[in-house]
Amino acid sequence: MSKKFRVGVIGAGIASRHLSGFSWNKEMFDVAVVCSLDEDRGAALCEEFGVPEYTQDAETMIARSDLDIIDICTPPGSHFALCRKAIEAGKHVICEKPLFGSIAEVDEMARIVARAEGPRLMPIFQYRYGSGLQKLKMLIDLGLTGTPFLTTIETHWWRGADYYAVPWRGKWATEFGGGLLGHAIHAHDMLNYVHGACAEIFSYGATLVNPIQVEDTAALSVKMKNGSLATLSMTLGSRKEISRLRFCFSDLVVESIVEPYTMGRDPWTFIAGTEAHQKRVDDALAGYVVKEDGYTRQFELFHHALTTGGQPPVTLEDARNSLELVTAAYHSQRTGVPTKLPILSDHPLYHSWLPEEERRQAAGA
Repeated sequence: MSKKFRVGVIGAGIASRHLSGFSWNKEMFDVAVVCSLDEDRGAALCEEFGVPEYTQDAETMIARSDLDIIDICTPPGSHFALCRKAIEAGKHVICEKPLFGSIAEVDEMARIVARAEGPRLMPIFQYRYGSGLQKLKMLIDLGLTGTPFLTTIETHWWRGADYYAVPWRGKWATEFGGGLLGHAIHAHDMLNYVHGACAEIFSYGATLVNPIQVEDTAALSVKMKNGSLATLSMTLGSRKEISRLRFCFSDLVVESIVEPYTMGRDPWTFIAGTEAHQKRVDDALAGYVVKEDGYTRQFELFHHALTTGGQPPVTLEDARNSLELVTAAYHSQRTGVPTKLPILSDHPLYHSWLPEEERRQAAGA
């Protein structure tokens, strides 16, 4: 029988989706405690998911010897400190997106994890595990797509004033960014998941929809390290919400569905250039084994990594690629020129992509 890991969850918002993912993997995980400063929401989650204990004391919870995993579902500003405390306490960590507020923090956390010699940290990118996207990954692995040419990704959602009534949203200091960081990040992770890292980014960004500090509309042109190109568009001002991914390869065109929040799921379309190649593709797709998706699948794969000693299904390097894309986009928006990647320690936004005024305020705090 495989090991069952005991989990402590911090947060009571997106945590509900994590608890659903754990509940579908009851033989792998036992959620022992929920920690939240909001007692009403925290206690309600405990009741809904049968979690036996509620607390408001994160530090004491992290230090408990009977917990194996700390699952961090709090606003972005608290992620780094909580991850550090949990890793240094010898716990494995799951942490929601956006992982941290700078490339420097990702690199520092990599050093913290390495020093700890055992604990694993897994960032959340659950959208990767939809069957449509997984079928594309399978076809790439089988050599059936050919050379990549162009990818287009649209994240066109709607967020009104009610969304920004939550105090930490829409502000550089607490949300770290706008739609590029908090909304399109999943679709853009799919770009890196399929094609690897970006090489250069040019971006326009604007705040057009709501009176907030951060961007809610952006357009990006991207060169990938594999030689292909990509165009990415994001707005939180689309009255009809869609997410769409389209991949053009020499031997195949792949299109996602347009459902805004589950675009990784079936039915995707896979159109080959010839009848003979279409048959090869269709035969391969017929052999695809459908698995769970979303948080359920990512947690299942994390369990496998922990029990076999492997790397988590989503790594710090994956989070770095994602945050590099955002950092480069912000730098390009402010300089008016393309930004090359990778973002290294000598880059002006390596330690923070916050605008200068917000950076000074954060330093003063």
